[in-house]
Amino acid sequence: MKKTYASSGKTCRVTFELPAEAGAQSVALCGEFNDWDKESHPMKRRKKGNFSLTITLEAGKSYRFRYWVDGTHWENDWSADAYLPNTFGSEDSVVLV
Repeated sequence: MKKTYASSGKTCRVTFELPAEAGAQSVALCGEFNDWDKESHPMKRRKKGNFSLTITLEAGKSYRFRYWVDGTHWENDWSADAYLPNTFGSEDSVVLV
């Protein structure tokens, strides 16, 4: 995960990435920043097979998120800042900005 803060410090551009090793055909970024919408943030497949997407988030907050993979299952970010239990018996990834 790559983070680039605005000069004002009020926002941060975060690049989320799911490695090619996940074996995904399609990936969507879902989290508190988009009300867990599985269609609003589709990720782009890169030449090496990984998926990535850069979005701008308000700084000074933490956000739960996960990847919706192939329209069938959730995957956590392998390099998230933290992981928190969710109400479904698994964990959410967390990004701190």
